[in-house]
Amino acid sequence: ASVSEPAQKCCTENIQPFLTSILEELMGPVSSGFMEVRSLFDQEVNEIIQDFQKTNDMTRLKENVDQLMTLPFNSVKMEPCYVKVNLLHELLQDLKNRFKVYHIDFVIQRTQNFMQELMENAVYTFEQLFSPSRQADSAKVATTIEKVKLRVLK
Repeated sequence: ASVSEPAQKCCTENIQPFLTSILEELMGPVSSGFMEVRSLFDQEVNEIIQDFQKTNDMTRLKENVDQLMTLPFNSVKMEPCYVKVNLLHELLQDLKNRFKVYHIDFVIQRTQNFMQELMENAVYTFEQLFSPSRQADSAKVATTIEKVKLRVLK
């Protein structure tokens, strides 16, 4: 009871007024990283479509979709997504000094883990939605892939 009132006053005066601006500042790199994940998924599926349109090879299409399933674990391809979030390191340094925020690396790592998880969910959903269409007419496959991609991105 004796700590509650001073603690509330401290939060109200010294922290709460800054929360909105802090959140906006942190969301820039986070949003940028998640947009990069979206862009990477879009790009990879577009490459699958283009390859299929050139070859019309269903076996190769299956191999390409199987390879897409490994995308979340491909550190080279995911790196541009992770780099966007590394900007948090600089932003959080300022917060560390002002508000005694520690474990900056943990915040960045968790954000990158969420990005990988998002990609895992995207490729899994793509594979699940596209899987029944693999036996379809090969003339419609590219269109089906595009529709599935748009559905996943939605």
